[in-house]
Amino acid sequence: MLTIKKRIACRIAASVEKSFGQGTLTEQDVLSMLEYPPDDKMGDLALPCFKLSRTLRNAPPRIAAAIAEDFSDEAVARVEVVGGYVNLYLDGAYLVRHMLAEVADKKDTYGSPNEGNGRVVVFDYSSPNLAKPFHIGHLGTTVIGHSLKKLHEFAGYRCVGINYVGDWGTQFGKLIVAYKKWGDRETVENGGVDALVDLYVKINNAISGNEAQGIPADPALADEARAEFCKMEQGDEENLALWRWLVKLSLKANDEIYRQLGITFDSYKGESNYTNEMPAQVARLRDMGLLKLDDGASIVDLEAYGMPPCLILKRDGSSLYPTRDIAAAYDRKQMYHFDKSVYVTSAGQSLHFAQWFKVVELMGYDWADQLVHVPYGTVSINGAKLATRTGNVILLRDLFAIATEKVAGIMEEKNPNLENKEAIAEQIGVGAIVFYYLSNSRMKDINFVMEDALSFDGNTGPYVQYTYARASSILAKAERVADASEIVVTAPEEAALAKVLASFEEKVKEALDTYEPSVIARYILSVAAAFNRFYHNCTILGAEDESVKATRVALTAAVKTVLGNAFDLICLHKTEKI
Repeated sequence: MLTIKKRIACRIAASVEKSFGQGTLTEQDVLSMLEYPPDDKMGDLALPCFKLSRTLRNAPPRIAAAIAEDFSDEAVARVEVVGGYVNLYLDGAYLVRHMLAEVADKKDTYGSPNEGNGRVVVFDYSSPNLAKPFHIGHLGTTVIGHSLKKLHEFAGYRCVGINYVGDWGTQFGKLIVAYKKWGDRETVENGGVDALVDLYVKINNAISGNEAQGIPADPALADEARAEFCKMEQGDEENLALWRWLVKLSLKANDEIYRQLGITFDSYKGESNYTNEMPAQVARLRDMGLLKLDDGASIVDLEAYGMPPCLILKRDGSSLYPTRDIAAAYDRKQMYHFDKSVYVTSAGQSLHFAQWFKVVELMGYDWADQLVHVPYGTVSINGAKLATRTGNVILLRDLFAIATEKVAGIMEEKNPNLENKEAIAEQIGVGAIVFYYLSNSRMKDINFVMEDALSFDGNTGPYVQYTYARASSILAKAERVADASEIVVTAPEEAALAKVLASFEEKVKEALDTYEPSVIARYILSVAAAFNRFYHNCTILGAEDESVKATRVALTAAVKTVLGNAFDLICLHKTEKI
């Protein structure tokens, strides 16, 4: 569609120049003004001429009439002027031929804006705190981050996916205290990350107290935890050995979730890797006079920028998140020479990123403006905030298992002889959860309701995966796909479907520009809806005319290609059979 729009924009610019003088309007000016009308009755494209009134010193209806009078293009069947609008109705047969030829030519790259030109983008996402199980609160950063990485790769960027795991910090001090007081190696080995969560909840209840369980508060345990972590940072081998063991158990538990999501990373370099790099950054801050003491802690004062101080070192000299993030960012710049470094975390961390981004700028690093924070909304369970320390979580492994089991039951009823039922049920079940999440705008707070997430009716993951399987089934039975010379358009559903498929590149560009995977999820729904209307209203394999049949098979093949390309961008498995 972009190719057609650019040509139309060029024609309009020429019409304006002929009627109103040279240099008054460029092709790019027109392209930025072209709109998709809210109703097809108002055309496929529209140019509102109101913004041109002052520049061209004419009334919008007069401008619109002048453009329409001199306009001609083979892609446009007719032009109508309505008030100050130029409404353009595309030629359905031309649109179908143009779109099918482009899909056949580009295949897996169809829809790519191809704007990256090999520039490097680093993505920091997922990055769970270890010693805790993956829960629904981790899903956002994981699937949004991976989708953004896939979008950039699709657009020609060279991407590096980093799982900056939370393998350092006071939570490990808490776990070490809890393990030494209440744990044993055999129980933890057998229980894995669940046993670690039990210890973590127990230590937090002991620190804060739990009146319902009759547990009195013991704040001194928090001091013990800080001391144990401080020993880790100072190289205490007993604590470090315990820490390495806890990290290994946690990573093993996470690997299964990533397998189910089909996600891999280029680097698992966690916070602990920057223990030796932090002192150099702290020294730079001190040498530049940016570091100040505040009640024994080392801070960078950001009052002049409307932010609270950025804490760099605690009173005991141990590091904090900003210290480690600055060291990690510096390391990544040296290693990858990135053009952009993207951090995908909840909106609750927006201040944290604004603070240390500003600190990096004050440190004189000329790449500070290449740091990008992509926030997303919170997840709650029936209105209750997620919290590992209180046990109020839905574990992703449980959620995926429930979804998979439900899909398996449906498949057993509808297609009991399907091969690889277990694997397909998992793909669709996991896809249902992922699509439910990514179909929402990323800044929207999500109140997770299990019944809604696992619904298989309406605009859901299973619906679009079934649509892909339907297209695959038709193509498996088809004898051949038409070439461009055979294309005939005999039904409005064919042109309507082509119009949706032709807009893929624009949707990809929109998703890239706004860091918004939901644009792709909603686009997938529009493709599925257009294809299913086409499927129900147009006979495909049973069409009597061979050219009509071949055209509709070609449209079906284009649907499969476009859905497949779009699925890849949002972590959705392509299911040939259901």
